[in-house]
Amino acid sequence: MRLILALLLAAFLGQHTSAQTFPSYSELYVNDFAGLLDFDQAQRVREKLIEIDEKRGIEFTLVTIRSMTDYGYSGEIEAFATGLFNDWGVGSSDQNDGLMMLVARDDRKLRIEVGSGYGDSMNLAMRNIIDDVILPEFRNDQYGVGIEIGVDAVIREVTGEWPGNIDAQPGERAINNIQRFLDRIGAWIWALLAPFAGVAVWLLRKWRRNRPRICPIDKHKMQKLAEHWDDNHLQPGQITEEQLKSVDYDVWQCPHCDHVTIEGYRSWFSGYGACRACGFRTVEGETTILYPATTSSAGQKRIDYQCHHCHEDWSVTKIIPRKTKSSSSSGGGSSFGGGSSSGGGASGSW
Repeated sequence: MRLILALLLAAFLGQHTSAQTFPSYSELYVNDFAGLLDFDQAQRVREKLIEIDEKRGIEFTLVTIRSMTDYGYSGEIEAFATGLFNDWGVGSSDQNDGLMMLVARDDRKLRIEVGSGYGDSMNLAMRNIIDDVILPEFRNDQYGVGIEIGVDAVIREVTGEWPGNIDAQPGERAINNIQRFLDRIGAWIWALLAPFAGVAVWLLRKWRRNRPRICPIDKHKMQKLAEHWDDNHLQPGQITEEQLKSVDYDVWQCPHCDHVTIEGYRSWFSGYGACRACGFRTVEGETTILYPATTSSAGQKRIDYQCHHCHEDWSVTKIIPRKTKSSSSSGGGSSFGGGSSSGGGASGSW
């Protein structure tokens, strides 16, 4: 009996571990499986990635997916990105200089994976690009904008030049290299000071939030109500926002005239947007791919929005840009160069 149970357990584990897959690429440059880019954005990004491939021989691919669980994976994005990078073989097999930007929309995770030829030299720079350039846009649901400017920043970091200027003259290239060197020094300085700056910002925000308020009616000092009391002064929608942690409210009350002031503080990392009906930040959306885009026709997706306060729900249908055949875009042919990654790069979440 024990032998039978052991065999069944081994079979189950074998099926479970073999369930993970990776998506297959449809082209070398833009594989927007989650439909985060419109047609013009996808084409601009594609042209930039073709340029760095043709003029510097560096394969840089963009991949967006809905969730890693769609491919049977449950875990951190680092291992999935490294596995996908190596499964596709991004970059030259000699130089291992490939680059991959992976966005998992529903997981709210992002990774810039670099080839093993870079070692650890790009980790800090990729971290700064994610934190300072891409994530501020993602937190405002501006995925296309964040991807575009993120691609620009990665290309500049790797080549020393902005897209469209990769063939700069020697004198201009020297100036760009000096600027890149200075930027890296600044990045190292910022890396050393960032923890202190973060603490300073947190302390400043806490001080501003808790500094004394003066009643505008009788000029007396107001009191900040405790959380279990301030709900008595909040609208139902504001209470829902606090429950969803999209907005946190402070209620200040004058002990002499009972004047009340309500101040709201939006969460930096909330995934909820404003409702078109009630206006409270209590809306979340879910995207469904109605039919995927192909190289011969555009696709279509539906975004279903629902408000957790007024229960308004509506749907928006958007076109997914038609995919372009990689064989029609010279630079890297129809397959990657067989490169690999040892896990270098950086990750972020929003």
